[in-house]
Amino acid sequence: MKRHKSVFAVLVVILLAVSPVVEAAKGNWKKGRIYYRMVCTDCHVNQAGGKISPAEKTKAEWAEYFEKNIHGPQDAPAKYAASYFVSKEYRESIKDTNRAAAKMLKIPDEQLLEDVKAFLNHTAKDSDQPSRCE
Repeated sequence: MKRHKSVFAVLVVILLAVSPVVEAAKGNWKKGRIYYRMVCTDCHVNQAGGKISPAEKTKAEWAEYFEKNIHGPQDAPAKYAASYFVSKEYRESIKDTNRAAAKMLKIPDEQLLEDVKAFLNHTAKDSDQPSRCE
């Protein structure tokens, strides 16, 4: 009986240790929200014709957007891949005029991309909490 309790205790400890790692791999939607609102929205308002609400697309549409990795016209150069706009190169290029980009310079590209994806998934049209930003 004691052995079963010990095995159970070890399993609980392992699950508790792995849970934050799995959650981190999915992305931090709160960090993604900050980046999206302060970098993506800022650019769209000032250069690309207006805000884009996360609720304009469903979860599947956002997933397809990132799978295609195209930001803009289909024939846009590689520099306009969706992933480029979370890259360290892009953040470096706007850090003097965008505080969020400057603060997030040390975040690896892949992690920041997962954070933005998590935010868009969290606030998509068909999510439990669709974004209401105008």
